[in-house]
Amino acid sequence: MLPGQTQIGGPNVVAFGGGHGLSATLQALQLITRNLTAVVTVADDGGSSGRLRQEVGVLPPGDLRMALSALCEDTQWGHTWKNALQYRFDTDGPLDYHSMGNLLITTMWNLLGDEVAGLDWVAKLLRCQGRVLPMAGVPLTISADVKTESGIKTIVGQSKVASCGEQIIDLRLTPDNPPVRPEVIAAIAEADWLVMGPGSWYTSVLPHLMLPQIRAAITASAARKALIMNLSATTNETRGLSVADHASVIKKYAPEVKFDVVVADPATLDDIDSMEIAARNLGAELMLRQVGVGHAVAIHDPLRLAAAIRDAVEGHLADLY
Repeated sequence: MLPGQTQIGGPNVVAFGGGHGLSATLQALQLITRNLTAVVTVADDGGSSGRLRQEVGVLPPGDLRMALSALCEDTQWGHTWKNALQYRFDTDGPLDYHSMGNLLITTMWNLLGDEVAGLDWVAKLLRCQGRVLPMAGVPLTISADVKTESGIKTIVGQSKVASCGEQIIDLRLTPDNPPVRPEVIAAIAEADWLVMGPGSWYTSVLPHLMLPQIRAAITASAARKALIMNLSATTNETRGLSVADHASVIKKYAPEVKFDVVVADPATLDDIDSMEIAARNLGAELMLRQVGVGHAVAIHDPLRLAAAIRDAVEGHLADLY
């Protein structure tokens, strides 16, 4: 909720992630509450975001822009500004492929000298139904050790890790204990629900739990905690992993974090028993719900996902199947 904004109703929800996965969650959560905070990864080093990060020295704005777009007011005003925010230039010059929204966010940061204030002003312009915050106060670099036919090699950079196509055996962030904005810690402390996933598992979801301050705040929070699994197990960064293995990776990097419920679409599971064990190892119960649009397309349906999240976090677990 933006500073000075009147609470309209619904639970206070914090959603963690980045990119398209977080956008899907935010679209669903908007059907439940207006009191919504998105905490967004800041490790992108490719495309327009990567160029601005290198040239201007700012946080990569792309995933933050996508979260703002997802929270745009559902009116002509909101849709128009959403389209403007997502507009990309197509030129033969230095503006090529830059997103207008990335440039707007960077402009506000340079004018105000404060990332959160800049994002709040863009959110006001778009009449966003919620607030968008960066995961850390400095850009992060993701590194991964991957298993190849010739042995173990290290890949550096979010864009390279996300597209590596190899089995990831270890992940690191640099810096490993970056500053976290107090607004993020306060949002977690005040939350009724904490929702993590879906999204790029190693580059959008897991990094939140690798930051000591955020991990400690989530562990201490009395909020109900839900983990939303992906609709597709195998991506370029999750080669060799099942959906159950995704949950096991969370346990590996954040063993102290416990969830109340893990939401998975049964169509994505080869072995429900393994998924139940993986959820139990996170302290959670498994909720099986159809949350995709169907037709073998790995896209979340906002209405189905909203219903699943609502039932999960409100504790209506009597009928899991």
